[in-house]
Formats: sequence, structure tokens, C-alpha cells
Amino acid sequence: MIGTVSTEAKAQAARQAGADHVIRYKDEDVAAHVREITDGQGVPVTFDGIGMETWATSLKATSRRGLIVSYGNAGGPVTGVNLGILAQHGSQFVTRPTLFDYYLHPGERAAGAARVFELIEGGAVKITVGQRYSLEDAARAHADLEAGRTTGSSLLIPEAR
Repeated sequence: MIGTVSTEAKAQAARQAGADHVIRYKDEDVAAHVREITDGQGVPVTFDGIGMETWATSLKATSRRGLIVSYGNAGGPVTGVNLGILAQHGSQFVTRPTLFDYYLHPGERAAGAARVFELIEGGAVKITVGQRYSLEDAARAHADLEAGRTTGSSLLIPEAR
């Protein structure tokens, strides 16, 4: 597993979470480093939670016939996907999954949620809460997230009544 991070502190957290390799995207060419790590092949699956800002990097880092899973828009939505570009990068596949396409019926959602909690309880998935904000500080929480000043999950805590 290869993780990308903005700071050394986040690199340490990624290593502790199990990343085999960590790339500091502000200091390195991510796609070139991924190609180096994979002996020029690229990764078979890229999970991109940023969107348009990292789209070109995802294309370059993903292997021939690889899959790009675009699941976030922090850097803007990916629009106008050119199918010819996917062919030029090795007949790649792209998906934009949404929760309600995978959990269409209430029973599926319940089973999926139960599985996630089972994985958390068994230790396979670890939840790290990096910061807590009062609900009135929601704007600051968003600004911190956008600026890359957060690590792990962020919680918005409503005031006690």
C-alpha cells in the first residue's frame, strides 16, 4: 500500500496504519515515485479522494488496465472525462462509487453497517479522531480540512443543552 501525505507527522501516522510506502506530495512527484516503487508498472488500483486536483497524477500512477476509484471532491469534481485519455494511459477503468448504489435496500445497508462495526470491533479497522470542534466552530473545521491541517477523523460536537 502506498499512501500520500502532506507532512512528516502524517507520514508517520500512515506508516503506523500499515502503509508500505509513503510519499510526501508537496515534496515529490507522486506518479514518478509510484512508478519507481512498482518497477514502472504503476498501481493496480488508485483511490483518489481529492478529485480534479489529483486527476492527472492518478492517471499517471495507475497501471495498464488499472482502476481509479474517485470518491471525493476536495480538490474539485472530476468533469469531462476523456475516454481517449483513459486509453492512452493503458485502457484504464474509472468509477465514482456512491453509498446508495452499493446499499440500495435497507437490508443491504444494515448488513454493510454491521460488517463495518464488526471490522472495527475486531481491530481490522482503526478509527483515529484527530480533532474535535464545537458546532459553532464548523467554519474553522472546514478551513482546517481544506488546508490539510487535520489528521484522521474530525468531530463536530454540538453544545450540551
